[in-house]
Amino acid sequence: MLPREQESKPHQGVQHTRHYMLALLCGADQVCFARLGCFTDDVPWAGTTERPVAKLPWSPEKINTRFLLYTKKNPNNFQEITAINPETIGYSNFDASKLTRFITHGFIDQGEENWLSDMCRRMFEVEDVNCICIDWSSGSRCQYTQASNNIRVVGAEVAYFIDVLKERYGYSPSKVHFIGHSLGAHAAGETGRRRPGIARITGLDPAQPYFQNTPIEVRLDKTDAEFVDIIHTDSAPTIPYLGFGINQAIGHLDFYPNGGKQMPGCKKNPISQIVDIDGIWEGTRDFVACNHLRSYKYYSDSIISPDGFLGYTCASYDIFEAGNCFPCPQNGCPQMGHNADKFKDRVTSGIQKLYLNTGDAKDFARWRYKVSVAISGKSRENGYVNIALYGTGGITRQYEIFKGTLKPGDTYTNLIDVEVNVGTVTKVKFLWNNNILNPTLPKLGASQKIIFHDSIIVLSKNTLGWLVLLQNHWNHYKK
Repeated sequence: MLPREQESKPHQGVQHTRHYMLALLCGADQVCFARLGCFTDDVPWAGTTERPVAKLPWSPEKINTRFLLYTKKNPNNFQEITAINPETIGYSNFDASKLTRFITHGFIDQGEENWLSDMCRRMFEVEDVNCICIDWSSGSRCQYTQASNNIRVVGAEVAYFIDVLKERYGYSPSKVHFIGHSLGAHAAGETGRRRPGIARITGLDPAQPYFQNTPIEVRLDKTDAEFVDIIHTDSAPTIPYLGFGINQAIGHLDFYPNGGKQMPGCKKNPISQIVDIDGIWEGTRDFVACNHLRSYKYYSDSIISPDGFLGYTCASYDIFEAGNCFPCPQNGCPQMGHNADKFKDRVTSGIQKLYLNTGDAKDFARWRYKVSVAISGKSRENGYVNIALYGTGGITRQYEIFKGTLKPGDTYTNLIDVEVNVGTVTKVKFLWNNNILNPTLPKLGASQKIIFHDSIIVLSKNTLGWLVLLQNHWNHYKK
């Protein structure tokens, strides 16, 4: 079958020719575009269990991919630039001496949504970069199966843009970081496959339907850039739990905050069964997508508070919650989000899954402490023990360490994820209550409190004789 589009040209490369011949033999359709090449709906892009519906991507003109440039010189109003008319780049504030971060959206979203430009402005607080928001809303606001194929053209458009930067300005792909949310993450993968040498791709909860368990040429993969980091926030199965993010580890570092499925502050969706992929998001973005959207909110917060998103390598989230993966190893813990690439030289060849907890609302950063309280006294009591930390950076709220029967001589340990980076701890407030209005009060107190976080320090004993110890993330000890 001949290509559908009138605007076509011969394919280049043996591999592309092979795909073209296979498409003709199998009766697959193909569409070609002068700048971007040809696209087929043959296996593995259709006709598989994971991608049963065959769709060809729309034309570049119909998708209308737009490049919206923000810099420190124009942080609030974008300059629209295009590789088709390179003069727009030359007349803009684009600086070829600086790193370029592309950001793009996913299904039914758009490049002019506030979260993209807000992310750029947060970057400008800590660095001077070219921040380009990619809008492909004309190709994202349609049936999901169509949008999941339109991203192939979006990725090709970004690759073409990078080519023009290289040809006109000698700009290297090694200065490019592509951040993609949902379907946009797989668009970034398409760009990386077409233009080897891209420094980094960040997948913000890459879309699951039509991509989970597909070959690497269909989805984002760690082979698509020198460094690929993933944040999973909605990775429960699409059917029946309506999870929209991919669950499999596909990057060099895969972060699963809060376990990667249900984010604190997001209500569990009551819908128990979805049978129509194209009907998932229609009119339900805010209701359905809370978990899915958290990925870019976490990334945005990580720009300002990188040390509040430490990821701990662990076999599972349950093991992480049990405290078996704390503290960090000698060389430190990777930071989820903006600074993840600082750990790229320590990445192993295998899959590396990392876990952490976040807050339930903005600000999402959390700092993990392991607290142990040793109880002294003469009798058992029923009650609870709370701890609050005071430091040079602030004061935490009270956190429960134990609730139940308190036994003198026993030590109670718990992990807490606090909302403030307290810095150097100057005081620990110990509170306990036996839930009984007893004027005589039991003879029970804390003989020792141990707090693992920064570095082992023995503070001066206060009037109650409490001893406070601190240990750092990197397992360093000192007295």
